Amino acid sequence: MHAEILAIGTELTTGAKLDTNSQWLSIELAAVGIPVLLHTTVADDMPVMLETLRAAVRRSDIVLISGGLGPTLDDLTRQALADLAGVELVLHEPSLQHVRDIFSKRKRIMPERNVIQAMFPAGSEPIANPHGTAPGVWMELPRPNGARCLIATMPGVPSEMKPMFRDSVLPRLPHSHKIIRRARVNCYGVGESACEELLGDVTARGRDPEVGITVHEGTITLRIEAHGATESECDTKIAATKRLIHARLGELVFGEEDEQLEDVVVRELNRRSQTVAVADEVTGGVLSLWLTAASDSERCFLGGVIGSAVGHVFNVPESNEHVENVLHEHASHLAQQTRLRFGSDFALAIAGSLNTEGIPQLSLALADAHGVEVQEHIPVADVSFARNRAAKSALDLLRLKLSQM
Repeated sequence: MHAEILAIGTELTTGAKLDTNSQWLSIELAAVGIPVLLHTTVADDMPVMLETLRAAVRRSDIVLISGGLGPTLDDLTRQALADLAGVELVLHEPSLQHVRDIFSKRKRIMPERNVIQAMFPAGSEPIANPHGTAPGVWMELPRPNGARCLIATMPGVPSEMKPMFRDSVLPRLPHSHKIIRRARVNCYGVGESACEELLGDVTARGRDPEVGITVHEGTITLRIEAHGATESECDTKIAATKRLIHARLGELVFGEEDEQLEDVVVRELNRRSQTVAVADEVTGGVLSLWLTAASDSERCFLGGVIGSAVGHVFNVPESNEHVENVLHEHASHLAQQTRLRFGSDFALAIAGSLNTEGIPQLSLALADAHGVEVQEHIPVADVSFARNRAAKSALDLLRLKLSQM
C-alpha cells in the first residue's frame, strides 16, 4: 500500500507560496506505516488537474489532496473530483448550514458564492471542518487493478487541514502492519561525493534502514528511514546505522535532527563555561546572527565586530598585497586582537581579499590562549551561499577545536 499527495493552487506552482502541507502529510503517513511515493503540485487548471487526478487514482491506493476548496472561481477541486467520477455536484444542506453559521458567528453576511462550499460530487462524503468554511471531501473510486482508491480532499490552510486530517481522515485510512521511523545525522567538512565514498555500503539502495544524502550550503544531512513492526525495532535499526555512520565519518558528524553547527558550539562552550567573540569582514553579520540565535548563547557569546568596522576598531592597516600569507597574517591578527578586546576564551575571524587574478580569497582564524590556527577558505557559488559557507566553516573550526580539547 502506498500514497501520493497533491497540492492544488497556482500560488504554489508560481512560487508565491511554499507547499508545507505535503511535507507534513508525508510525516503523518509514515507514522502509521504508509509510504508516500509521489508529491505533485498542480496549478488551478482544470484539464491539468483532471489528468493528474486520473493518473494518481491509477497508480496509488491513497490520494491526499490539499487546496482548491474555497468559494472563488479559481477553486476548482470540487468540480475536478466530480468530473473525475463522472457525476454532478449536489448540495449538502448540513454543510451549507455550517457555512451560514460561521458567517453568522462572525456577524457577516454570507456571499451567495459560498454556497459552492456545500456542493459535493454525488456519492462522496463531506468531511467536517470545525475550523473554517470549507468542508473536505471523501471519495472512493475503482482502480484498473480492481482495488479502490481512497481520496481525501482537505483545505489548503494548514490550521484547517491538519486537524481535519488527524480527526477525520486518518481514522478512515487502513493502517499498515509496519511503521516507518526517520532520523537525521548532520555532517560538515567534506563534499557530498566524498562523504558517500566514506560511507560505502551505508547508502546502498535497498538497505534497511535506507540512508539518503542531502546537502545545503555545505551541510550534509544523512536521512535514515527504518521500517519495522514496532517502534522499538525501528529504533534499534536506526541506532545501529548511526553507530556505523559515526565510525565511518568520525569528526565530520556534528549533530542530529535540527541541530546546526552554532547549536553544537554554543552548547559545548556553555558546558565548559567558556566564551567566544568574532571579527567578521566577510559575511555581513551572518556568523554573529547565528551565534546569537542559538539557545543560551548569551552565556558564551560576548559579541563581535562586523564589516568595514573591523579595520577601524583594530587599526588594521590596508594592504595592496594580495598574497595568501598576508591574508593569513591579517586574519591571525584580527583573531588575536578580538580575543584580547572582548576578553574571551576564543575568537573567530573571517578575513577577505582578492588575489592577483581578482578572485576572492578568504582566511579563517581561531585564537585561544595557546595561539592561533589559520585556515584558507575558497568561496564558491553566489554571494549568499559563500557567506553562509564561510560562517559555517568558521564555526566548524571552533567545533573541532573544542572536540579535541
